[in-house]
Amino acid sequence: MARRNRRPLIPEAREALNKLKVDVMKKKGYQVNQDQPDDVKYEVANEVNVPLQHGYNGKLTSEEAGKVGGQIGGNMVKELVRMAQEQMKKKP
Repeated sequence: MARRNRRPLIPEAREALNKLKVDVMKKKGYQVNQDQPDDVKYEVANEVNVPLQHGYNGKLTSEEAGKVGGQIGGNMVKELVRMAQEQMKKKP
């Protein structure tokens, strides 16, 4: 099965989302390559003992996949919420 390419609703947002991922995961102490921000998932997988490999990972359970994706996406959402709260504080 081919890897799904999740596309943002606004394609121009991809670069900003990748930058956010890099910034958030660096703050969490991960080594993140700015040219390949998705590769941080292998470091996260190793940390949470999920056997994620390059290529096909069809034998992973939903729980295992969630442990990796949840760490990354969850931290990104927390940062977006924090940023929105800061913006709200600035408005009168």
